Formats: sequence, structure tokens, C-alpha cells
Amino acid sequence: MSFKLPVYREPDFTIPQFLSYPNVTVQYVEKQGVAPDNFHATTIFPEYYKVNGKWLLLSPSRMDCTVVLGEDGRLEAKELRRLQVGDKVIVGRTEDGSEGIYIHIKGFRDDSVTSETFAFRTGRSRETSYSRDYDRLYELLHFEKDNGYIVWVLGPAVVFDSDSKKAMISLIENGYVHAILAGNALAAHDLEGAVLKTALGQDIYTQESIPNGHYHHLDIINKARGFDSLEQFITALNIDNSIMCACVKNKVPVVLAGSIRDDGPLPGVIADVYAAQDAMRQHTKKATTVLCLATQLHSIATGNMTPAYQIVNNAVRPVSIFNVDISEFAVNKLRDRGTLEVTSIVTNIQDFLVNLHRNMVLAKQWYHVPVVGNKPW
Repeated sequence: MSFKLPVYREPDFTIPQFLSYPNVTVQYVEKQGVAPDNFHATTIFPEYYKVNGKWLLLSPSRMDCTVVLGEDGRLEAKELRRLQVGDKVIVGRTEDGSEGIYIHIKGFRDDSVTSETFAFRTGRSRETSYSRDYDRLYELLHFEKDNGYIVWVLGPAVVFDSDSKKAMISLIENGYVHAILAGNALAAHDLEGAVLKTALGQDIYTQESIPNGHYHHLDIINKARGFDSLEQFITALNIDNSIMCACVKNKVPVVLAGSIRDDGPLPGVIADVYAAQDAMRQHTKKATTVLCLATQLHSIATGNMTPAYQIVNNAVRPVSIFNVDISEFAVNKLRDRGTLEVTSIVTNIQDFLVNLHRNMVLAKQWYHVPVVGNKPW
């Protein structure tokens, strides 16, 4: 495969300017969960801190965190709520190195590429051409399957259509999914479709509303709540055609974060918002590619806690985020919230998944089909 990740260019810390800058300044936390005044808040860019005369890269990173210097000299991005009394928090709000804090904004920038000062269609809208974005995504996912950690953030629209649901299941089975972050609704309607062939009472193929169909998701949730886990429920009902089942069979972790509007919820849904954030963070801090599909709040939350870069085999590499939604507002919202490497695609989520599956899985299968004459064998 010819695919290559962007090359990261580190700052040159041997120049006199950086050599003359002081070490970082720290202040101790005096009250749990409260940072000292003038604390430094992390950004979306690679950040370096001068500690004992050496510039250290923060990893893993996360936006809107404090930076705590450990007794072992290691750096940790820490949310305000997790600060403990005695933590040494780095303070200073300059970003040019003069306070021992340097934010590197050009690490992945290709200065050889020039752009016009004025140009049309630089935003992301329904008029944007996405062909190159799709091709880049295919190449990226093939690479990430064995070399990265692919996290999917899924809204319930994924399971409202039989073909998109089948496509997602196949992507899981073929190794293109390493973790899923979602809410109660995705799992509820996924299991509703597996058992009753509906989602919110509509047939997932014909889209016809079924008599008393509005009970279906509630019946599924109620029945599932009779078990200690979704795994037990899936086994007891012998479910084999759902995203949740595919994740169980292929040992793909799923984090279901609760919402104030949830029905039920299903067993395994994390009701405590901060416990859910911590569980999601276990996957976002490892993520190298994130795909956010038709779920605005989950996408923004995930983007805000996903690092802009990872260190893999001692090399710094970018983290790519693809945000897909039929709403232009939704796809641009994540970019506006400060996510660095995000590609927005405006399209119907069912069409996106079917297209992705056709080019990621089916094309690969067709390629390997033996040919006799001019027909597949």
C-alpha cells in the first residue's frame, strides 16, 4: 500500500531562543478539583513544556485540560474535576516558549502547498465534492485496520435502515472497528431491528409503520432489563443480526453513555455523565482515527476529548476525525469547537455506510474472486 501518514516536523529546540527560555512554573492544588490561578489550559496542538532543561511533548493530550507535572517528571493532561490536593499544575498563559510552554502549530503543515488568498467553496456544504475525501478515507482505514485504533461514534440513524445496519456489521466483522461510542438509542433500536425488524416502529427496509410499533423499542428495553447485561440478553434470544451482537462476537468494546431523555435505559448504559466521559476517554486517548456519524452532541464530546496527535513507535502522527451528517450545521459544529484534523462530509448516513462498505469490503472480496474467461468463477 502506498498510503503514508503526514510527516511531523518537530521544533528546533537547539536554537538560542529556546535554550534561553526558563523551565515551566508550577503551583500546587490547594482544593480538590480547583486549579491555581493563571493555570495553563491545553489546546488542540502539540504542546511542549521545558522541564529540567528539556522540552517534553505532552502525550496523550486533550483540549481544555490542566497540565500536571508528576514527581517522576512526566506530564499529564488532567481535567479540572480530577485535580487532587498537592498536584503540581503548570501555570502561564503565553504560548511562545517564554514561560517554558510552547504550542507547535506547524507540526503537520505542508508549507510547500500554496493557496489563493481568495477562493470559492472553501467551506463544507452540500455542494462540496467529497470524492477525494472518500478515497482518502478508504486508504486510511485500510492502513488503520492493522496500524491504528479506529473509534466510531454512532447515532441511531445508523440502524434505521437495513442496508446501513448490514454495512456497519460487516465493517465490524472485517476488523475496521476497534471501539464504538454511542448512546442508549443506538443499542435499543439496533436490538429492536434484530428482534422485531423495526426501528421506532417502522420496518427497517420498507419504512412502513407497524400497528402498535411505538411499543417496540420499549418492549425490547423492558425485556433486556430482565438480564444483567446485553450479552446475556443477546445470548438468551439468540440474536445474530445486530451491531451489538457483532461487537460481542468480535470483542469490540462499546461505551453507551446515558442521556437525560433515555427510555429505560438498557443494561450497561452508563447513567453518570462523568463516569461515561471517563469510559469514553479510555478509547479516545488511544484513537488514531475517529468517525462520527449522525450524532451531534456525542461527536462534539468525542472531538473535545480526542488528542490531535499520538506517539506511535516513537513518532508523532496526527489523529484524523471524519464527521458525517446530513446537516451542514452539525458537521461544521465540531470544526467550530476547536478540533484540529476534522474532515466534514455532508450526506445521508445510510448512503455513506453503504458506499464505505462497498469500497472497503465488497471491492476487496471482488478483487480476490478467481476469474475464468471474463466471468467470476
